[in-house]
Amino acid sequence: MSDLRILAFDTTTEACSAALSTAQGVFSRSEIMPRGHTRRLLPLLDELLGQAALQLSDLDAIAYCRGPGSFTGIRIAAGVAQGLSYGANLPLIPVSTLACLAQGVYREQGGEVVLTAIDARMDEVYWGVYQLTAPGIMVARTDELVVSPEAVPVPSPLLLGSWYGVGSGWDLYKERIMARCGKPTGGLDGGRLPDARDCLSIAHTRYLEGALVSACEALPVYLRNRVT
Repeated sequence: MSDLRILAFDTTTEACSAALSTAQGVFSRSEIMPRGHTRRLLPLLDELLGQAALQLSDLDAIAYCRGPGSFTGIRIAAGVAQGLSYGANLPLIPVSTLACLAQGVYREQGGEVVLTAIDARMDEVYWGVYQLTAPGIMVARTDELVVSPEAVPVPSPLLLGSWYGVGSGWDLYKERIMARCGKPTGGLDGGRLPDARDCLSIAHTRYLEGALVSACEALPVYLRNRVT
């Protein structure tokens, strides 16, 4: 990574994670907690900044996972991002939770094609198909959707080589998804959760591309048209 100072975090699933890039390297924290993200996130961010001896005002940008995922978790992430952005006058970088999942497979296993599925309840999954690009970043090859396991869209050429299936949707609906797209040839990890380190990797590329938003533009992404 470059010398950019970017703080990234995710609360969209059971994981509450944060990562901070500095010229000295990357600092990160991750905790599994079905509840309590609101209580834990800000102290987690303070811990990282303290470890790096930085203030919020020293940063270049803040990145956050903007969904899809838990409705409550998505709102927490967007709300905290907006508050920090307003307070420190920093730009924001929204990152897809599904892209973050796929990026983690590349970081840990070198996977270049990843089919991501997060349980959306109501017998549906949040679905995304990702492929590695030359700079080492996963990019979407289909629109992110909320869809039944039997209807997940997959570009068939991507499944000719090694590919991975990850996320809680695979854990719950493995047989139904495999009936649609076959068995993952690279590996299957239904227990994988997003990690802010991977949000950070994507955010660096987005920053250099100028893909920044203001606090008022930092909207959560639910995929469902109707959220209760």
